[in-house]
Amino acid sequence: MPDTSVASGVRHDWTRAEIAALFDLPFSDLIHRAQSVHRQNFDPNRVQLSTLLSIKTGGCPEDCGYCSQSAHFETGVKAEKLMAVETVLADARRARDAGATRYCMGAAWRSPKDKDLEAVCDMIEGVRAMGMETCVTLGMLNAVQAARLKTAGLDYYNHNIDTSPEYYEKIVSTRSLDDRLGTLSHVRDAGIHVCSGGIIGMGEQRSDRVGMLWTLATLEDHPDSVPVNMLAETEGTPLGHSAPLEPLELVRTVAVARILMPRSMVRLSAGREGLSDEAQALCYLAGANSIFFGPRLLTTNNPANERDVVLFDRLGIKPMEVGAAAE
Repeated sequence: MPDTSVASGVRHDWTRAEIAALFDLPFSDLIHRAQSVHRQNFDPNRVQLSTLLSIKTGGCPEDCGYCSQSAHFETGVKAEKLMAVETVLADARRARDAGATRYCMGAAWRSPKDKDLEAVCDMIEGVRAMGMETCVTLGMLNAVQAARLKTAGLDYYNHNIDTSPEYYEKIVSTRSLDDRLGTLSHVRDAGIHVCSGGIIGMGEQRSDRVGMLWTLATLEDHPDSVPVNMLAETEGTPLGHSAPLEPLELVRTVAVARILMPRSMVRLSAGREGLSDEAQALCYLAGANSIFFGPRLLTTNNPANERDVVLFDRLGIKPMEVGAAAE
C-alpha cells in the first residue's frame, strides 16, 4: 500500500483493498496519516461554519429508509409548501450574523419543477448578495436545471450517494445510485462545486463504508465537499431503531475520507448532537473541517450554537473565512 502520510498528489485510482487497509490501521497511525494530509492542504485550526434550512419540508416521493420527510413513512413530518423567498433570506441574515459563511437550502423533492427552481434561484441570488457562499439540495437535476442554478450564482450542490453500491438498494428503491451519479455529473459539468458524501450507522458493514468512500474517491473529480453523516434515527422510518454505531468508527471514516480526498472539505454532519465533545475533537483531529452550525438540520436536532462556540474555544479552533473552502 502506498505511503499516504505525505500528500504528494490527489489520487483517483484507490482500490477497495487499500481503503480497507487504512480503516484497519492502528488508531494512532491512522490519525497521524490523516492529520499529516490535512495539514498539507488546510489550516488545521480552522473549521467552516455552514447553516442548513429546510425550505420545503415533507411529502417527498422517495423511499429513503432513513428519511423523516418521505411520504412513504408515518413520522409526524407534514408536507409543506416552498417557503417564501423573503422568509428564507431573513433566516440567512440571522445565520450570517451568527457566524455562518455558507448557507445551505434543502427541499424535499425528487427533482425540482421549473417554477420552483426559479424561486430557489431568487434565494441563491439574495444569499450571495449577503456575502455568503450558497449550497442547495433539491434532488435530481438535469443538465438544463444545473446550468440555471449556475447562472443564479450557486456555489455548491449537495447530492449524497448515501452508502456503497452493494448496500444501496437496501436503503433506497425509488432512485438508483446511477441516478445520483448522473446528477453529480450534471452539476460538475455546469461548473458548480459538488458536495457529496454518505451516511454511516444504517446497519451496513465496514466494507460498505469502504465502498462508499471508494465510489467518491475514484470519481474523475473528487467532491469539493464530503459530508459524513451518522444516522439520526427517526421513529416511523425503516431505520428508526438501528443499533448505534461506535463513535470511533465515525472518527475512522472521517480520517480515511481525509486521506483519500486530501483537498476536499470533510463535513461532520448529522449525528453531532449525540457525540461527546471528546468524540467531536477527535473528528477535527482526523481532518473534519466543516460543520453545520445551528439548532436544526432539516428536521433533526443539531448542537446549539453556544456548545460549538465553547468547544471551538477549548480547542483553539477559529471559523473559516468566506471563500477559503473553494481556494
